[in-house]
Amino acid sequence: MTFSHPLAGLLLLSGLLFSNVATAQDPDPPFSGLDTLATGEWWKRADNPIINLRVDRDSVIAFGAYTVANGTLKLSAQFYPLYPDEDRQVRLEVLRGGEWEMIGQEEVNPLGWSALFRVPDWDGTTTVPYRMRHGDGAVFSGSIRALPGPEEEVVVAAFSCNSNQDRGGREQYVHNVAALDPDLMFFAGDQSYDHTEHTAAWLKFGLQFRETFRHRPMVSIPDDHDIGQGNLWGEGGKASRVKAGNDGGYYYHPEYVKMVERCQTAHLPDPYDPTPVGQGIGVYYTSYRLGGVDFAIIEDRKFKSGPAGKIPQLGPRPDHINDPSYDPASIDLPGLELLGQRQLDFLDQWAEDRAGNPMKAVLSATGFCGGAHLHGSKSNRLHADLDSNGWPQSGRNAALRAIRDAQAVHIAGDQHLATVIHHGIDEFRDGPWAFVVPASVNDYYSRWWWPAGERAGDNPVQGSPLPWTGDYRDGFGNPISMVAYANPENVSAGAGFGVIYFRPTSREVTFACWPREVDVTDEAARQFPGWPVTVLPEESGR
Repeated sequence: MTFSHPLAGLLLLSGLLFSNVATAQDPDPPFSGLDTLATGEWWKRADNPIINLRVDRDSVIAFGAYTVANGTLKLSAQFYPLYPDEDRQVRLEVLRGGEWEMIGQEEVNPLGWSALFRVPDWDGTTTVPYRMRHGDGAVFSGSIRALPGPEEEVVVAAFSCNSNQDRGGREQYVHNVAALDPDLMFFAGDQSYDHTEHTAAWLKFGLQFRETFRHRPMVSIPDDHDIGQGNLWGEGGKASRVKAGNDGGYYYHPEYVKMVERCQTAHLPDPYDPTPVGQGIGVYYTSYRLGGVDFAIIEDRKFKSGPAGKIPQLGPRPDHINDPSYDPASIDLPGLELLGQRQLDFLDQWAEDRAGNPMKAVLSATGFCGGAHLHGSKSNRLHADLDSNGWPQSGRNAALRAIRDAQAVHIAGDQHLATVIHHGIDEFRDGPWAFVVPASVNDYYSRWWWPAGERAGDNPVQGSPLPWTGDYRDGFGNPISMVAYANPENVSAGAGFGVIYFRPTSREVTFACWPREVDVTDEAARQFPGWPVTVLPEESGR
C-alpha cells in the first residue's frame, strides 16, 4: 500500500495505520516519495549527489552512536541499505579479558536501516572496546569510554547545521575534536539538509563525523531540516497542511518523522515520559548524567504552537514581523505553547534532583530569544522571527525560569550565528546564560547581530573587541544582554563549533568558540573575537 501525497492516510482511524511495514520480502515503506534512495529497490536507483549507497558488503555498518546512563548502555548501529537476501541481524561484541564476547543481537529496521542495542548493568568505570558485526565480514569497531568522575572537568564539543552545500569531508573538525578530546559530542540539529532523503543524508553525516564519536558518547537531536521542513512548529504532533509548516505540525508522513527520530535519538537515555504525541510520533526529552554534569535534553520544537491563524500576521509571512512599531503583547496570546506543560514538569523535576550536587545544562535545538537582526543577507533586516524561541514570550519566560531554577546553562544551535547571551526574564540578567554554537557549514545562509543604527547596548562588556554588546530588547521585547557574537565578517564566514567546559570544583562554565578552519593545536590559533566566556551559572538571577 502506498500513498501519492505526504498527508495521505491521515484520515484513517487511529491504530489502523499501515499494516505493510517493510520487511526483507517487501521493502516498500508505508509512505511514498520519501527516503526513496534507501527504500524499495534502492540498488536500481541512479547515482545520487548525497552518498554512494552501493558499498562493499564488508562496509555495510556505517557507524555507531551510544550513551551510558543509569547503568544502561544504549548503542545504535547505523547500516547502509541491505539487499533483500541479506541477513538482517547485527551482533554486538565487547573485548573482555583479551577475548571477544557477544552480548547482544538485534534486527536491523529497514526503515532507516538502524538497530538498537540495550545492555543493562553496564560497568562504566573502565573503557571497553566494542565491535558490531554483520554477516561474515562487516565490522564496525569503537569503544565505550569510561565515565568521568563527579569532580572531573567535563568537556562538550557542540555542532549544528551541517549544510549540504558542502558535501566534502569534515577533516578539520575531526582533527580538532581529537586534539581537544571532549567527553561528549553534541549535535544540536540539522544534521541533514536533504529533506526527503534522510537516510542517505544521515549516512553522509556519519561518514563526515563518525571519528568524533567512535570512542565517546554522542547526543544528537533532529531539528526542522532533519524531518524535512524549513521550519518546525510541532504543535504536539498534529499534521500540517502547508509545506512551510507555519500552521503547526508535521508536513511529512508520521512514519517518516518517526524513522528520523529513531535513527538520531534511539541511543539516548530513556525518555522521561514516553507517551507519544499526535499521529503516534514519539518523544525523546530526557536527562543524562555524565560525571558531575546533569544534562536535560529537551524538544523545543515538538510542542510549539504554529503562528498562522493564531496571531495577527505582521509581515509577508506568518512567521516574520517587519514592523518595529508593532505591540509585542499582540502576539503573546493565551493558549500558545513553547515547551508544553509536559516538558516544563520534567524540567521542574530535573531541577529538584540535586543528588551528588551536579552542575546542570540544558541541550536543545535553538535559542530562547531573537538573537539576530539580519537574515540571509545584509539587506534583509527582520524585526522578529517567530521560528526563534523568543516567541511566544510567556512560554519563553516559563522555559527560562525552569532553566534558571535548575542553575543551568543552555546550549543550542540552529541560528547559524554563534552568540553568548545572558537572558533576562522580568529584568535584564535575571535569567540563565545561553551559548548558541555556530553552523558547522555556513556557506548558504548567514545571520548577523547588527542593531539598528549600530547602537551599543547599555552595560557593554568591558574590554570586548565587539562593538555591540550589552543590554538590548529583542524583536519580541525580551530583555537580553549580548556578551559575544560571531558575525560572518569576523572569521571564516562564521562557521565553526563550540566547546563547553564544566568545572565541578569551581562551578564555572567556560564557553569556547572556534572557527572551522582553525587548527586548535597551533599556538597561533585564536577563537572568534569575544570568546572564551566564563560564567557562574549559580549566580544567574541573583
